Amino acid sequence: MRFGVFYEHQLPKPWNEGDEARLFHHALEQVVLADRLGYDYAWEVEHHFLEEYSHSSAPEVFLAAAAALTKTIRLGHGIRQVIPNYNHPARVAEGLGTLDIVSNGRVDFGIGEGATRLELGGFKIPAKEKRALALEAGEQIANMMVMTPYPGFEGRGFSFPCRNIVPKPIQKPHPPMWMACTNRDTIRVAAANGIGALAFSFVNPEEARSWAEIYYGIIKSDECVPLGHSVNANIAMVSNFSVHHDRAEAIRRGQEGFEFFGYAVNALVAHDTVPGRSRLFEDFQKARAKQDDEIIAAIQRAERNVNGIGTPGDIRDHIRAFQEAGVDQVIFLQQAGRNSHEHICQSLELFASEVMGEFKAQVAKREARKAQELAPFIAAAMARKRILRPMTDDEIPVVKASVVRAQINEAAG
Repeated sequence: MRFGVFYEHQLPKPWNEGDEARLFHHALEQVVLADRLGYDYAWEVEHHFLEEYSHSSAPEVFLAAAAALTKTIRLGHGIRQVIPNYNHPARVAEGLGTLDIVSNGRVDFGIGEGATRLELGGFKIPAKEKRALALEAGEQIANMMVMTPYPGFEGRGFSFPCRNIVPKPIQKPHPPMWMACTNRDTIRVAAANGIGALAFSFVNPEEARSWAEIYYGIIKSDECVPLGHSVNANIAMVSNFSVHHDRAEAIRRGQEGFEFFGYAVNALVAHDTVPGRSRLFEDFQKARAKQDDEIIAAIQRAERNVNGIGTPGDIRDHIRAFQEAGVDQVIFLQQAGRNSHEHICQSLELFASEVMGEFKAQVAKREARKAQELAPFIAAAMARKRILRPMTDDEIPVVKASVVRAQINEAAG
């Protein structure tokens, strides 16, 4: 089992001077700590205009800063918005290549499409076309990172001429590819495209087992046709994360933040929004006010906590259940709501010192067994890959300087 930390950069109101900057710098300190403690991944989302819920609109900047401050932790776009209206595919490919170089080959590339009207509407993306547009762009970004030159593309979402995209990433053929998944349908899509599943839904181990069975069943079937130039057969599940020797204290430190995370996800999809006048946390607190004591009492009575909040023993049982379900990585959502930087760091340290070692000791053996089992299925999937034919030298078009000069002169009037 591998372990990741996950960032939305949530900033509930009221906002005070310096809060936003403090949030980002604390997150970087947490990633540095996670790197030192032996966590495997730091995942960063990309969202736009979702005030209070996510201030992570430029993940490439945050991950570059993290790359400069860390040594071994992998740095994941979880996810990068790849629809061309958000980010042009060529620019994404250039950014991934650069980040992979400066991090010495530690980048993972998750693709996504967005879900809220604020984001899709802001960039004029048709909701019904978003998945097709994201998959089209993701495939071409992979081609851009691999081909010299990239022969160009005429597609549904964008067109682009023949160009050589530089720099190329260190990892060959390109960084591992993932896809954001929120239900069984998207798990199927990820598996059918041979990419890792970032399961950003809070499901119990029983449901996780079902998702893993669906995912690996498709990886092993003729349905799997790789989107990229490799198959990344992995499933990662997001989990709450608050650890303390006193279960009640773990709940006090983390429960409200994780409830806010779930509330905000639903509210941003279902409720009307006034840009610049968000009241997410205020509305959440009103809805929650009468439930606090009942929620905490119910969790304290539980024999083991299945939500990732509790004692080291609770969390150990939680992780074991996911491991037995076939999950490859648990991604800890620790920076949620108003969860404090100090408490987040303490949870990271306590988990690393009392729980992580048991699972890390099994990683090499489990992954070697899995690689051996999947090898023939991955080879068969790669044989089904639709390869974009590279150009021969005589097919590569010449970009004539005279045309460029004429365009400059015309623009100048």
